[in-house]
Amino acid sequence: MTVDEVTARRRPRNRRQLIVDAAGPVFSARGYHGASMEEVAAEVGITAAALYRHFPNKYALFVECANLMVDRLLRVLEEQSDAVGLPGLLRALAEETLDHRASGGVYRWEARYLEAEDRGELRGKFAAVVDGVTDAVERELGGTQPRLRAAAALGAIGSITLHRTPIARQRAEDLLVAAALGVAEAEPGAAPASGSLVHLPSRPEPASRRAEILQAAIPLFAERGFPQVSMGQIARAVGLSPSAIYRHYPVKADILAAACLQTAGLLEQAVGQALQGVRGPRDSVAALAAAFVAYSFENTELISVAEAEIVGLPPELQRPVTLAQREHVAVWERWLGQVRPELDARQTRTLVHAGFGVVVEAGRGLHWQDTGEHRDGVTALLLGALGVPA
Repeated sequence: MTVDEVTARRRPRNRRQLIVDAAGPVFSARGYHGASMEEVAAEVGITAAALYRHFPNKYALFVECANLMVDRLLRVLEEQSDAVGLPGLLRALAEETLDHRASGGVYRWEARYLEAEDRGELRGKFAAVVDGVTDAVERELGGTQPRLRAAAALGAIGSITLHRTPIARQRAEDLLVAAALGVAEAEPGAAPASGSLVHLPSRPEPASRRAEILQAAIPLFAERGFPQVSMGQIARAVGLSPSAIYRHYPVKADILAAACLQTAGLLEQAVGQALQGVRGPRDSVAALAAAFVAYSFENTELISVAEAEIVGLPPELQRPVTLAQREHVAVWERWLGQVRPELDARQTRTLVHAGFGVVVEAGRGLHWQDTGEHRDGVTALLLGALGVPA
């Protein structure tokens, strides 16, 4: 028996699946560009050369990882009968999502890094998942805009893949199912007409070169993808020579971090304004919801970039941005904890993130068309996820 034959006999038959299972958490933790084939190979316990026998390049591996979660969700839909009802269907989807929490965040990069054909195929699969949940919502609940409610409910469930709050498995499952049901049962037209009345602080007019660079860079990042935009392109957008931009920002990641911090500051101001004169925890949560929805509709470009790229920032740049995000979540925890005192701190935090997931998916479903009606509708869905009736 030759060496090759011995090696082949020892090679697990499911090695390709083992590679995909190992790669998902690496992509989720490092980002597409931060992940390496060598790191994935090390997680599997094989050489990089062995990995390349299964996948010719990182992109091919990423495509399979990006499809893995949605393929599993489609399988759940196929296996569930109408008899389980909407609660049973949502629980099965939540179970599958929690089983692969560490790798589920890969979907956040699909629109940015997949080629057009692969992106279209993946989005078609996600649409089929939404279709399946929409059918159950229409059948059991009726009401208006069932597809929007279905997509937002899936956003509540999928949110667990985008943060690291430690929470017991069964508690997380019960919480996600309850949040998703709350969204499905909400009526997008039921929120008080407050979203259209929220006015965020105006982004300051650029009064310096640094500010001009920030203003020019984010649309470029959103349109082309952060890795594909060069410092030279940003410099030309503000009328600087390529070398001059480095006097203001030594590396491109500094620009993204600064933009995220600037926007976090605007959100903090908006929250402060929203809570002024508000009495009681319930009204405070409603005010926070309206302010966050307004912020999301007004900052879609930056949110889409930050969602995909923050994990790839160096730790020293990522840390202050993450701290600002945690401080914002802490405000929600304080007020929601008073409205829902039966929840502990981890449950409350998980529920807040579920609400954020609802806003993202509902906003996408509405193509982020910024109208008062859309803001109010998304606010109603967010409050439904939190268990705070509109």
